[in-house]
Amino acid sequence: MFGRILSFYTKYFAVWVMIFAIVAYLFPGPFVAMKQVPYLMQVFFALTMFGIGAVLRIEDFKHIVTNPIIVIIGCCAQFTIMPLGAFVLSKAFALSPELAVGLILTGSAPGAMASNVMSYIAKADTAYSISLTTVSTLLCPVLTPLLTLKLAGSKLPVPFGEMVLTILLTVVLPLYAGFAIRHALKERIEKLLKIFPAISVTFIVFICCLVIASNKQLLPKVTGVVLAAVVILNIYGMAAGYGVGRIFGMQTNRRRALTIEIGMQNAGLGTVLAMTHFGAEAAVPAVLFVFVCILTASVLAELWQRET
Repeated sequence: MFGRILSFYTKYFAVWVMIFAIVAYLFPGPFVAMKQVPYLMQVFFALTMFGIGAVLRIEDFKHIVTNPIIVIIGCCAQFTIMPLGAFVLSKAFALSPELAVGLILTGSAPGAMASNVMSYIAKADTAYSISLTTVSTLLCPVLTPLLTLKLAGSKLPVPFGEMVLTILLTVVLPLYAGFAIRHALKERIEKLLKIFPAISVTFIVFICCLVIASNKQLLPKVTGVVLAAVVILNIYGMAAGYGVGRIFGMQTNRRRALTIEIGMQNAGLGTVLAMTHFGAEAAVPAVLFVFVCILTASVLAELWQRET
C-alpha cells in the first residue's frame, strides 16, 4: 500500500509542482520562513543526490566503458548547446544581470535524472540517457561554474571556487555515498529505494515554492519575458539534441534519448546555486525551466511512445 502511494506521488510530480506553486504564490509566508533555516535547501538536494546514487548499479556504467564515443558526443553537446543558447537568449531578451546569470547557470547545469524516466516512457535508449546524466553530473563541479564564469562573469561576479565547493558537497559526495552504500548493502537496501524518487519530487516542489514565494512581487513583472526565453531555450536544446544525434548517425531511440537529455537540465541544482550565490531573482529562470521541460518532455514522450 505504501509503495503504491509513493508511486502515485512520484508519477504525478508535475501536478504537485503546479498546485504548490499556486499555494506559495497566494500564501508566501511559511515558505519564506523556511528560507531562513540554514543550509536547508542544500541538505535537501544532497539527500536527493544520495538517492540517485543509491539506485545506480555497476551495470549502468558498463555502457560508458563499452561505447565511450557516443557518451563523449552527448556530453560535449550538453555543455555547449545549452550554455551558449542561454547566453545568446539573455542578450537577445536584454535580461537583467541577475536573470541573465540565472538563465546561463540553468543552461550550464548537467542533465536531470528526470530525463532518464522520460526516456524510459518514450521508449528511447534509457541506458544511454543514464550514462549521459551520470557523466555530466560528475563533470559539473568544474564545467558548470566555469561556463557560468566565462559566459556571465561580465554581468555579475561569479564565485567560481565557492560554486565548485557547493557542487562537491551537494552533488558529488552524496552521489558517491549513495552508490557506495548500494554496492555494499546490495539487496538489503532494495526496499528503501522507492523512497528516494519521492524525496526528489518533494525537493523539486520545495525549491519551486521557495523561489516563487521569495519573488512574489517580482514575478508579475518578469515572468512573460523570462518564460519566453526559457521556452525557446528548452525547445532549441531538444531540437539541437536530435540534430546532433542525426549528424552522428545514431539510431532513432538514441536520438530521442539525446533530445530529452539535452532539453531537460538539472534545474534543481541550478536553483540551489542561484539561491546560494546570486539571490532569489537569479533562481527564477531555473524554476520556470522545471515547469517547461517537464511539460515538453512529457508531450514528446507520449508522442514517441505511441509511434513504437
